[in-house]
Amino acid sequence: MTAEGKILHRTLFSLVLITLLFVAGCATTGDLRRVRGELNQQIQLTNERITGVEQGVVGGRAETATVLKEVEKTNEKTDEAIRSIRGGQAENRAATTELRDQIQQIRGAIDGLKRDLSSSSARTSKREEEEKGLREKLDNLTFKINFLENFLGIGKKDDTADTPVEKNIKPPAPPKEAVGKARTDKESLYAAAYELFREARYEKSREGFENFLKQHPDTEFSDNAQFWIGECYYFEKKYEKAIVEYDKVVKNYPEGNKVPFALLKQGLSFEKLGDKASAKLLLQQVIRDFPNTGQARIARTKLLEIK
Repeated sequence: MTAEGKILHRTLFSLVLITLLFVAGCATTGDLRRVRGELNQQIQLTNERITGVEQGVVGGRAETATVLKEVEKTNEKTDEAIRSIRGGQAENRAATTELRDQIQQIRGAIDGLKRDLSSSSARTSKREEEEKGLREKLDNLTFKINFLENFLGIGKKDDTADTPVEKNIKPPAPPKEAVGKARTDKESLYAAAYELFREARYEKSREGFENFLKQHPDTEFSDNAQFWIGECYYFEKKYEKAIVEYDKVVKNYPEGNKVPFALLKQGLSFEKLGDKASAKLLLQQVIRDFPNTGQARIARTKLLEIK
């Protein structure tokens, strides 16, 4: 029960008591006055308390209304902030989607470039392989033609006593790539040694080819260079040394196309030294191992001359 309820309860109790006393006739006039005074005092206190309560209620309502207004303002600000955040999120999502689309387009362009580059590299590699193959074929044909011309007697300057089949060996031209405008170091070295050979400067030419092999021991020109070292000794009539150098062609470059040439010239060198047995063995090896070549035909012709 509240304080106001208690006051009203006591007041009603006093009224009931006075009434009972009055009815019973037991109360005096002084008692009635005293009771009335107390009653009036209680009523005044009750009214004051009721007024205080009412004022408190009104003040509480005003305070509550103020708080409610502040809450409403806060809610409005919160709602506005939420709307702003949502708007920013929507803009961010749109920007993110656009960036993703751009990234996807860039990736597509990169993939396309990679494919184009790979295709271009493959075509370039194929062209380089084809050009290399053509250069090797041309080099081999040039080598063979010149070698055969040498054996058919196309002009060696200082050897008129040799038999027609081996007379006047003319060196083959250097590979085509060594004649181009932009020579590499190895091509320049090879071409310079070749020019010395053509001028019959065999010692200088041999030194040039030896220097070439020191710097470039394993190139497309190396087996040629080794063969021409043997040729230099051969034309200097140093047949023992020529045999050793020809043998290096066979051992160091067994997969090269100069092996049949080197074996044939080894056989001719042994024949020059009077070792006909060794010469025959080597000439027969050329015929056996390289039966359908020009070197085999020359070896057959030479075997018919050796008795």
